[in-house]
Amino acid sequence: MKITIIGTGYVGLVTGACLAELGNDVFCLDIDADKIALLNSGGIPIHEPGLEEVVARNRAAGRLQFSTDVAASVAHGALQFIAVGTPPDEDGSADLQYVLAAARNIGRHMAGFKVIVDKSTVPVGTADRVSTVVAQEIAASGSGATFSVVSNPEFLKEGAAVEDFMRPDRIVIGHDSGAQGLRARELMKKLYAPYNRNHERTFWMDVRSAEFTKYAANAMLATRISFMNELANLADKVGVDIEAVRHGIGSDPRIGHSFLYAGAGYGGSCFPKDVQALERTARQYDQDLFILRAVEAVNDRQKQVLGKKVVANFGEDLAGRHFAIWGLAFKPNTDDMREAPARVLLRELIERGASVAVYDPVAMLEARRVLARDLDPAQFAQVRFAANPMDALDEADALVIVTEWKAFRSPDFEQIKARLKNPIVFDGRNLFEPEQMAEHGIEYHGIGRSVLTRR
Repeated sequence: MKITIIGTGYVGLVTGACLAELGNDVFCLDIDADKIALLNSGGIPIHEPGLEEVVARNRAAGRLQFSTDVAASVAHGALQFIAVGTPPDEDGSADLQYVLAAARNIGRHMAGFKVIVDKSTVPVGTADRVSTVVAQEIAASGSGATFSVVSNPEFLKEGAAVEDFMRPDRIVIGHDSGAQGLRARELMKKLYAPYNRNHERTFWMDVRSAEFTKYAANAMLATRISFMNELANLADKVGVDIEAVRHGIGSDPRIGHSFLYAGAGYGGSCFPKDVQALERTARQYDQDLFILRAVEAVNDRQKQVLGKKVVANFGEDLAGRHFAIWGLAFKPNTDDMREAPARVLLRELIERGASVAVYDPVAMLEARRVLARDLDPAQFAQVRFAANPMDALDEADALVIVTEWKAFRSPDFEQIKARLKNPIVFDGRNLFEPEQMAEHGIEYHGIGRSVLTRR
């Protein structure tokens, strides 16, 4: 099938590359000429395991092309996927200017029937707005073209997006029940047929329900994270091991183990903005999502927990102190620094007078760019970007772990102890066992595990 992907960001690039991997002829459009030049030269603008190989393989096979030519992109695909960004507006709502601009371009240039697929995460009712602007452009051009707008939200985890796309646990498609909607359904069914050979993974529904499903899924996952973080903070006070609690409740099949890990808070491009956008939608309908407001507030506070633990140990004035930070990206297997808890921690330590040495296996370049923007020049000068994890430890008063990279899970504890000025580790992801750390003579501060630290 001929497919057009509008937007070569995280969702668009993964979607386009993976659909080409299935044998489709994919045209990826972006208005960012520099990004298109990078992709056409064999580069990749994001870090995502396995993506570079998929892109290279399908470019070489002629199934994947990148361009800034809007008219050519509309002419190419019967399926037009809109996969542009929907950043949060000032009031927390999703900014749809890029989605609607893409829709206008499709309507302006289309000559025959098109299925316009909303792949971007968009609020309920966006398909109606897309339909309106496309119809306006068709009327202005006099082409008489027909179309149907479909909602096909993405459920990709950063760091595992290629695997998630190629082996989806579900495919959600919303369409209307009119003649054009049913025609769109058949094309979408054909597109996703390779995923449904062993068992049906597609959930068909109306458009608004599909739009809502994406927000509901992310809101539920964010809720589980904040719930466990609140329990972990209480566990520290009452003498409970949150890891034992996690295993105890996660073994209940009604609950499960996923997203029950206590930590330093969630970040990234999805959970923070999607929770805010869903709250904004509720307010538009005079509803108040009390739970989600609490989820957001808990997460904001959780990003401060590591800083508070450091201050409780070293005092409020950290002038002259130096700390090692392992992990900068908001999660492992990505270089994404958006809403990363490490940014909150670094600002707190530096504003209190400390200097830091930081290391991340992938996100060093992105972190340098983001931190140069977050901090003033004098503060940025207090950040040293280490060559490797152990290099970050030299002359540090303590080690603080923020991101759960696999490379951090089995370090040389004796070398950690030898390099640190004080053998103290603040573990924001509970990577290690307190008993093990005690055996190595390292003072250990996890999340919700103080009962074991005190023994």
